[in-house]
Amino acid sequence: MKPSDQPVISLNPLPCILNQIGSPPILSLPKTLKSFSMILPERHPLQRNTVFIYSVSVHIVNMLDLGSLGNTRVISEEYIKWLKGYCEAFFYGLTVKLLEPVPVTATKCSFRVNDNTQNLQIHAGHILKFLKKKKPEDAFCIVGITMIDLYPRNSWNFVFGQASLTDGVGIFSFARYGSDFYSSSYEGKAKAFQKKSSSDYSVFDDYYIPAVTSVLLLRSCKTLTHEIGHIFGLRHCQWLACLMQGSNHLEEADRRPLHLCPICLRKLQCAIGFNIIERYKALVRWIDDDSADTPRVTPKHSREDNVNLPKPVEAFKEWKEWIIKCLAVAQKSEPSYRSN
Repeated sequence: MKPSDQPVISLNPLPCILNQIGSPPILSLPKTLKSFSMILPERHPLQRNTVFIYSVSVHIVNMLDLGSLGNTRVISEEYIKWLKGYCEAFFYGLTVKLLEPVPVTATKCSFRVNDNTQNLQIHAGHILKFLKKKKPEDAFCIVGITMIDLYPRNSWNFVFGQASLTDGVGIFSFARYGSDFYSSSYEGKAKAFQKKSSSDYSVFDDYYIPAVTSVLLLRSCKTLTHEIGHIFGLRHCQWLACLMQGSNHLEEADRRPLHLCPICLRKLQCAIGFNIIERYKALVRWIDDDSADTPRVTPKHSREDNVNLPKPVEAFKEWKEWIIKCLAVAQKSEPSYRSN
């Protein structure tokens, strides 16, 4: 077969990002599979192949979990289910279980107002300690998701997420993925904030939640799988365009793709043992299920228990085309893509 007849998959090099003094960063050689340290099975027996997800949130007076995603409970529950399904496809072969929402008060975490955005933030490290205590014995890892902004320490501005490989816990926020987070008119800005005590969490009452969009879902899926990837032992990728690239701001986060580079994909396969072809098929199914082509019915025009919420996957269209190309290549050499 002529080379021109083969499907083309772009494996772009990672764009060079200059450091603060205008010089290219010093990069070490890429870690190959041979140098990948598989320490996870030593920490967790292989039968512990479950990922648990907490919705780290706050509560309002009617006891709906305010830190959830979306402006109603139905939207929130659907969004969490979409993320669960995406994780099960991305980490193909693992079981993902949803746990009950947790109020900020239960975590006893520190919080503050960010000097730059004037938005509330909770301490990521304190949340990790809380999750470590709540981690089920049969869980490989437990992760928290929240719409409240995070900071890892007082000297840092913010962090999208944070994970501990050794403890098998992670926390990440989707707060900055809303379309108007950086706007001067953002409704979530803390108004007349005055911290009375370290245990007074009333400031989170009526916490603002942005609308659910396709871009928000895509960004959330990126962060979720990136941080869980760290728990599987994947470090930041420095060479090829890859989900495991690091990011310091939203522009960098948007620039990294949804897919793993070949080296990181092989590492993940080594950790989980999935069939790559079946994994690609599962990802396509997740995008195709509950297609967003059907008209959206919002809670405003129907009963909440009958709401039809098609998954907003418009932003995943280009990635779906990329996966289909990968499938075409993999299926032509199927034996070499098996996990064994």
